[in-house]
Amino acid sequence: MSRCVILSACPVSLELAKLLRPDDFIIACDAGYRNCTPLGCKPNIIVGDFDTAPCPEQQDDDIVVLPHVKDDTDTEYAAKLVSQKGFTEVLLLGALGGKRLEHTLANLCTGLGLEQRGVRVTIQDERSRISYVLPGETRSYPKEDYFFFSVFPLEGKAEGVCESGSFYELTDAILTATYPLGVSNEYAEGSDCITVSTRTGALVVVETLADGPVC
Repeated sequence: MSRCVILSACPVSLELAKLLRPDDFIIACDAGYRNCTPLGCKPNIIVGDFDTAPCPEQQDDDIVVLPHVKDDTDTEYAAKLVSQKGFTEVLLLGALGGKRLEHTLANLCTGLGLEQRGVRVTIQDERSRISYVLPGETRSYPKEDYFFFSVFPLEGKAEGVCESGSFYELTDAILTATYPLGVSNEYAEGSDCITVSTRTGALVVVETLADGPVC
């Protein structure tokens, strides 16, 4: 099955168009449909209560109008559609930054919920890429263009955390939400891959570009 791309409302640049694939199934969330223009794509479905943008003109079955009073964010509703349609891989764009920090935090929660339902999630903007490591899982991160490598316990506490191939390695460590031990790591000299695992507690992994030239 093709991948699903969820477009949230934070503005994106043309630079991110390179992340899209020709067969991606695209769900735009509310004002997220405006991101289709810089990305050069067309949404398969648009969902939202349209409190931040007017409802666009598409075929009736391409638009899901949500009530203003609801528990789900527009992106969360899109995530539930992803599960219903059986996708196993999702890319979220337009989900980081913007004027509403709480929306970024909500989108991180939505990503974890998808992972727990068996959907592999990547959240990306122009400078960062976010993914998840679930309990009992080991993930490998080959060295690419990203320089900083940070790990946080998204559920508040993670035990048995191991991280190898990084400058600051972890062995059977405990990460808590009250102390950012896993922030701003990087690849060890000569390392071309970082591996991360956790025994209990989900982790969110943030890969970030360097601020300037790396010597």
